[in-house]
Amino acid sequence: MQVYGIDLSKEKFDANFIDEKGKERRREVKNKVVSISKFLSTLPEGAILCAEHTGVYGDLLVYLSNQEQVPIALVPGYTIKHSLGLVKGKSDPIDSRRIREYGERFTDKLVFTEYDSELVAELKQSYTAREQLVKSRKALLTSESGRRYLPLESIAVHTHLQRVLASLDAEIAGLEKVMEELIESDQELYENYELVTSIIGYGPIIATDLIVKTGNFKLIPTAKKASSFAGVCPFPNASGEMKAKSRTSPFADKKLKSLLHMGARSAVTHNKAYNLYYQRKSLEGKHHYVIMNNIANKMLRTVY
Repeated sequence: MQVYGIDLSKEKFDANFIDEKGKERRREVKNKVVSISKFLSTLPEGAILCAEHTGVYGDLLVYLSNQEQVPIALVPGYTIKHSLGLVKGKSDPIDSRRIREYGERFTDKLVFTEYDSELVAELKQSYTAREQLVKSRKALLTSESGRRYLPLESIAVHTHLQRVLASLDAEIAGLEKVMEELIESDQELYENYELVTSIIGYGPIIATDLIVKTGNFKLIPTAKKASSFAGVCPFPNASGEMKAKSRTSPFADKKLKSLLHMGARSAVTHNKAYNLYYQRKSLEGKHHYVIMNNIANKMLRTVY
């Protein structure tokens, strides 16, 4: 088994490996279809690719590796950095060597990545585009509300902004329609979507976010892992005689956590069981955010 350490970037990636003579080698490959395909075709049988997770820069490599049936694992940079102890210096060749060394040391812990199906990939892109438009709309609405307090407000600016906001509303609604049609076109996606939205407090956006972030509950297959990913499960915080309160991890998907807390607030309002739970915990002296985090955790477990 030969491990190739891959340091990804926008235009190219560096590959570091040990050849059959035991010598360290390095290859620089353009991040394009032809170059990657040629690189994959030269790999020996049983080769494993270990790359740092850098977002969309690695999508093409993952997709083509899956096509050629070459195992590839994407590892967070934080994990690699803190597994090697004290390190000095940084460059693409050095980083690729460190990634290779990580892959060789922790081969048994590598989780190989499979690229999303065409349907899920389109759903993810539609959801991301909607998020970007919602963020832009929020920024414009904030500036528009602040402008009302100016002594002299421009009617022309107000008119143009209203047109832009109306256009954003239409595009957001259009993307939501696209996502709805994509989900309805796949039986498994639609069944999971219906199950999630059947829970009081969870609407279409939370259900879609869960499906996208968990890979339709396949990339994150258990409630325990999902709670950790979303940052709604507390971890122990004790050492020796020091015993502090358990805390949630800061390394979580903050967007998903925010949505789950919104769902928890809705559940407390409209679900009698959660409303009684909230009241009981409040009487016990629990802090509001601790109770809401517990409810968010319970609801996520209900999904699974």
